[in-house]
Amino acid sequence: MSVINYTEKELDLLARLMRAEATGEGEYGMLMVGNVGVNRVLTSCLDFKDIRSINDMVYQSPGGFAGTTSPLFFSSATNKEKELALRVLNGEYYHPATNALWFYAPSQGSSCVSAWYDQRFAGSYKNHCFYEPYPSVCPPLH
Repeated sequence: MSVINYTEKELDLLARLMRAEATGEGEYGMLMVGNVGVNRVLTSCLDFKDIRSINDMVYQSPGGFAGTTSPLFFSSATNKEKELALRVLNGEYYHPATNALWFYAPSQGSSCVSAWYDQRFAGSYKNHCFYEPYPSVCPPLH
């Protein structure tokens, strides 16, 4: 059973976002991007109060994902990419993205900053830095 409701079109949309944001980070990196996306739909705090669907999350403006402008975003997802998206939709979580609502890739030679949007650093994976809200700011995500 999935942790959020979705349509087949939204499954493809999430898979394409995961590819566009993290294809260079491999499967785990893509899964972690999916975790952040699902978390944004699950929570109702900060900039994500009105995010109730995958479509809302992917196309949120302002505050959406840079990957939606990447050429990698515009072609249909592969079966493998959809399988990865299904894994996060079915509740698989990967640290440090378990409770994360944000991530970014610092420029080459730079490291992760200690806070992002005034929220705490959760950890990094390859070239992505993940950030989670303080429990006092957002009720626990899971």
